[in-house]
Amino acid sequence: MRRSKLQRYSVLTAVLAGAGATALTGTTAVAGTSATIKLAAGDDAYVSNVRTGTVFGAEDKLVAGVLGKETKTSFLKFAVPAGTKVASARLTLTAQAKFAGQLSVRKVTNTTWTEGKLTGATAPALGAVVGTATPNGTFSVDLGKSVTGPGTYAFALTSAASVMRFNSAESKTGAPVLEVTTEGDTSPPVVAAPKPATGDCVTGDKLVPTCGVLWGAAAGGFTDAPRDQALKDWEKLSGRTSTIFHTYHKGDELFPTKAEIAMTSDAASPRVLLTNWKIAYGSNWAKVAKGEQDKRIDAFAARAKAYGKKFFLAINHEPENDVVAKAGSGFEAKDFAAMYRHTIERLRAKGATNVINVMAYMGNEKWMAQSWWKDLWPGDDIVDWMGLDSYVSAEKGYYHYGKFNDLLDRAPTGGGTGFYEWATTKHAAKPIMVAEWGAYHRVGKTADKAPVYQSVLPELAKRPAIKAIVYFDTAKDDEGDRDISINSTATSLAAFKKLAADPVFKVKVG
Repeated sequence: MRRSKLQRYSVLTAVLAGAGATALTGTTAVAGTSATIKLAAGDDAYVSNVRTGTVFGAEDKLVAGVLGKETKTSFLKFAVPAGTKVASARLTLTAQAKFAGQLSVRKVTNTTWTEGKLTGATAPALGAVVGTATPNGTFSVDLGKSVTGPGTYAFALTSAASVMRFNSAESKTGAPVLEVTTEGDTSPPVVAAPKPATGDCVTGDKLVPTCGVLWGAAAGGFTDAPRDQALKDWEKLSGRTSTIFHTYHKGDELFPTKAEIAMTSDAASPRVLLTNWKIAYGSNWAKVAKGEQDKRIDAFAARAKAYGKKFFLAINHEPENDVVAKAGSGFEAKDFAAMYRHTIERLRAKGATNVINVMAYMGNEKWMAQSWWKDLWPGDDIVDWMGLDSYVSAEKGYYHYGKFNDLLDRAPTGGGTGFYEWATTKHAAKPIMVAEWGAYHRVGKTADKAPVYQSVLPELAKRPAIKAIVYFDTAKDDEGDRDISINSTATSLAAFKKLAADPVFKVKVG
């Protein structure tokens, strides 16, 4: 687990919330019935045609209209959750006074802008008028023809009349709301739960289970405890043997170790290895891609072949955190993709066919919003599994507070497709591994993690692409202030043990 360099607090006030959206209020949707969700603006700001370099995104008001020679235009952006079947949609604003002129809502195709950078000089082009009304304390307009399903929507507020002011998302009350009435459940479609009926779930050629979900863990993180013993202790605590044993290596470190061989050779407790390898340790990605670490790759290939068993290999997990987006740095996103491709192609050429590789992304919305994020992908012909390292807070009001769905659906800052939807849309043939996950609270700020653990099985039932989940357990993270252990409270441990006991995780290593 590592923190994003660009991390900031994200407080969820949701009753119903989706990828990139904050739901203010709502009624719980029942399959086959309608429901209403009220979505807050992810970004909103106004701009001026005179003060073209000024950012107004932190203001508690939105302004539209004409004042002397100055024209002001406001922009709003909303994200409708994945899986939402939209029946109707209505935008409601709270006016700061009664205004006589007409206010128009225009469609904005460009949704990449953010309130923190929006100015008159950078404002996106305005599209057609999609609604008009006269504010009278409130402003409400039907947007049912514009908001038709899941996705990010942007609109502009314009007026030829004198300036009108409305509460923005930064206002303490009366923030803009997009009210969406749905047709049925607002969550992703529910499919049959991936539970084995006869206990005969086994792993196949690429270690993909024929049914069920692989269960795994990395225990004893950021401690001096031997990883093998830490996992055995964790297995006793949780009540289930981990099918996946997660370890970490860098550079020329010996792989597999005696402990790793022993742990994955235990007939009574069958396990498969998942190891993260920082191949570029002491070098950089570009140099690896050019062949300057081929000796290291070849030595790894020889050890992997001698090991004989199939295992998961994550190459430099969470690469977003290591990108140096500067030409010639050797750590550009394109360098990572080239390094990853070169390494896998060489391992295959050297006969290490027992290596099943996992491209492990970092579940942080700031990184997903970077222009270079997509450049990390090494290619569908290279990657075997898509991986995600993502965590949620059990401490209400703290950074990334939420449940299991929140770590899966985290979307780019500024709006866009959530991770699970992106993965299953862009790389539909790839199985997904949640290669690191966990629920945390700050050390000394104990919170019950049970709601997070209780949310896992319902979400797995909705998300058949997830074929493995691997918990990262530690009482203190790398900065010493987050507790990700499963037993920080008695209720947390009880909920986790109940999760671990579910038959969906009964998968035999084939």
